[in-house]
Amino acid sequence: MTDNYDDIIHLPHHVSKRHPQMSLYNRAAQFAPFSALTGYEEVIAETARQTNPKIEIMEDDRQLMDRKLSILTTCLEEEPTITITYFQPDGCKDGGQYLTIKGIVKAIHTNERIIILKDKKKISIDAIIGLEGELFSSFKF
Repeated sequence: MTDNYDDIIHLPHHVSKRHPQMSLYNRAAQFAPFSALTGYEEVIAETARQTNPKIEIMEDDRQLMDRKLSILTTCLEEEPTITITYFQPDGCKDGGQYLTIKGIVKAIHTNERIIILKDKKKISIDAIIGLEGELFSSFKF
């Protein structure tokens, strides 16, 4: 039994002298999937990204926070190191994330309601849900 291509199967493959061979990368690009919806993947990823709702702290916790801020304000010369837990709103959708940062407090601006750390990071006092540090260990709350 003979095949239809038995007479040409052993001949060398034709290579054009006029047109250079395409690289494998460019040949593969010809068969790459076509994405008609540019940016669709990014939208799906953004929709799937989780955010947390902002927790409204109770009045007792707010008063405790105010007392700690008052202590912190009086001890700024000591350059106290504290750990701050605060809410950072998301720029794209509702909610945000809770971050915990440790640093040396440089200043507290009560009019602007911000704490400035030595590394120049600014944190809104209204976003803070937790203040911890050795500075507070000698006080009874």
